[in-house]
Amino acid sequence: MSLRTLLEQWLNKEKQPKDFPLCDFEKLTYSLRPGDVLLVEGRSRVSEVIRVITQSRWSHSALYLGRLHDIQDENARLTLQKHYKIEPDQQLLVEGILGKGMIVTPLDEYKMENLRVCRPATLSAADAQTVVNYAINTLGMDYDIRQLFDLARFLFPWTFLPRRWRSTLFNRNPDQTTKTVCSSMIAEAFYSVKYPILPLFIQGQNNELELVPRNTQLYTPADFDYSPFFEIKKFPFMGQVSHSPYRDLPWNKDGQIDHENENIKDNQ
Repeated sequence: MSLRTLLEQWLNKEKQPKDFPLCDFEKLTYSLRPGDVLLVEGRSRVSEVIRVITQSRWSHSALYLGRLHDIQDENARLTLQKHYKIEPDQQLLVEGILGKGMIVTPLDEYKMENLRVCRPATLSAADAQTVVNYAINTLGMDYDIRQLFDLARFLFPWTFLPRRWRSTLFNRNPDQTTKTVCSSMIAEAFYSVKYPILPLFIQGQNNELELVPRNTQLYTPADFDYSPFFEIKKFPFMGQVSHSPYRDLPWNKDGQIDHENENIKDNQ
């Protein structure tokens, strides 16, 4: 077994899921639409690394495809079936996993996770299909672990790093598509239909406002949460966001949770 394989296995090792996830998975499954972005608070070591780099709880993102019959393009359906043995009613995601590359995953795999749905609010149904097809066409690509290191270096203050350590993201070939990571692939899929995520606004010719797309290799899962062009959909395990009956929730009266270790401490 190679050193790289051992490293990938170590990084992908997950903690046990909580007995009661924060998210109501059943309600989430009924709400999803093709083209939605699913954010995941991962439990693996690589998830911890991404959280440190991005300073966000969301360590992973996946694109929701829908069920097989939701995909209108016949070629895309055939490509999907080559990569995964699909049951008719399975809800499917495309995601990038370290050691596996771009793969198809059934939504049920995330049943016990803390999830958030980011919905491209104004995306047309036709463009949603284009985004889905783009993601399907990335299946089989390798996961670009180098990009994680580049991103880490890029997010450090420039003055703290020697010049030879600084990020080379902007010097790489933009047409290189042999490797990718989850957030970059999703960003590329949306930019393929010119749907904005976190564009830069500039004053163009004739004082007209213009949008400039950002380098897709710099996107992180949290950027879909921050984007004003995506609606945030939450499905709490207990209590409805729309009615907010938070005073009626069965709060523990004896203590509070330490965020670092998730141990209950006495209020006294």
